[in-house]
Amino acid sequence: MSTLPAPDAPSPAAGPSVVVRTVPIDAEDPLLAYLPAGLPHDELLSWVRRGEGLVGWGAALTFEASGEARFQEAEAWWRELGRRAVVRDDVQRAGSGLVCFGSFPFAADSAEQARLVVPSTIVGRRDGHTWLTSVTLEPQLSILESPSVASDPEPPVDVAFADGAVSPADYAHAVAEAVQRIAAGQVDKVVLARDLVATASAPIDPRWLLRRLAERYENTWVFSVAGLVGATPELLVRRDKGLITSRVLAGTIRRTGDDAKDLALAASLARSSKDLEEHEYAVRSVAEALAPHCSSMNVPEAPFVLHLPNVMHLATDVAAVSADDASSLTLAAALHPSAAVGGTPTAHAVELIAELEHMDRGRYAGPVGWIDAHGDGAWGIALRSGALDSADSSQITLYAGCGIVAGSDPESEVAESDAKLVPMRDALASQ
Repeated sequence: MSTLPAPDAPSPAAGPSVVVRTVPIDAEDPLLAYLPAGLPHDELLSWVRRGEGLVGWGAALTFEASGEARFQEAEAWWRELGRRAVVRDDVQRAGSGLVCFGSFPFAADSAEQARLVVPSTIVGRRDGHTWLTSVTLEPQLSILESPSVASDPEPPVDVAFADGAVSPADYAHAVAEAVQRIAAGQVDKVVLARDLVATASAPIDPRWLLRRLAERYENTWVFSVAGLVGATPELLVRRDKGLITSRVLAGTIRRTGDDAKDLALAASLARSSKDLEEHEYAVRSVAEALAPHCSSMNVPEAPFVLHLPNVMHLATDVAAVSADDASSLTLAAALHPSAAVGGTPTAHAVELIAELEHMDRGRYAGPVGWIDAHGDGAWGIALRSGALDSADSSQITLYAGCGIVAGSDPESEVAESDAKLVPMRDALASQ
């Protein structure tokens, strides 16, 4: 369903179109510094990496969908909105003009809804150029004024952690069962996740989390959409004027903090048959899903090791040339779920997740990102993330998952999931 700020405002399929204006601005402050204080957490939006990307606030329009057709319904709503929009764009870059942010639940039967949000205000930056976009349902825009830097967010207070639906012991048991199913030939790989609940004594300001994540994890895409906040190292797909790219991560090892030891661990990761096998499954699933939409594709023969502050991953960057008009959202839907977050064969692995995981992932491990009116955009996988409670903003549920293959050790997978929880745990710290 679509929801508008004014009860009597017509839906985009029935009434006057939205009016969009984008202008270049002189602004050098970090994008996240412009997010204002005092807004509901579901109206603060972000897709930022290394100082570039998009931030937005307010909600000019929103859309929700669920079930198997959630991607198709979202795509249809977005195309119709774009068809009716009145846009004056003086920047003409990917991410300028009419833009929405979105996030989707991992599973079709999730209790969570897919969310699209068109912010009322967007600040974008790319290649040193910064712009401001305003979106309104009024017939004309007022004069645009450059945004001001907001007050600094306050840190979370008295944060306490508790087991969620899946405790570490439950998780180890699920991993052991998954290894048995793999040995029996049911699947080659399955990705299992667990959760952790953090509660503060006052509402958690997502701006604090976003700034901390951006400072510490510059190789990730720092996102916020409808209360889902995180820093994903995995780019599901980006479409930019006919060029399609995807970063695949699978195969992980925890860092020690000792540079010499970590270099040795990186070398062992690059030679690990277990991790290379897991990675190959993930790369193959991405290449096969993209192939129908591409005229050519480059898939590197071997992965590289991506170094993050807490872990290292085997990574492969897939690049392709678009052969049709499939939007970035259509491509994200075709890729989801990849073997990196589902397993191989994917359909059987997802069934096994539903049987063994004993929790609703919500929008964790689903696509999260943005799309513009031309279909260009970027979608990551919602990893290293947490979902703020819609009824209690002092509580956030954190998630982490691991790829289970033959030979996986339950205690090692618990340790790996602990490492993947570190970014969000650290972001909740007051120092």
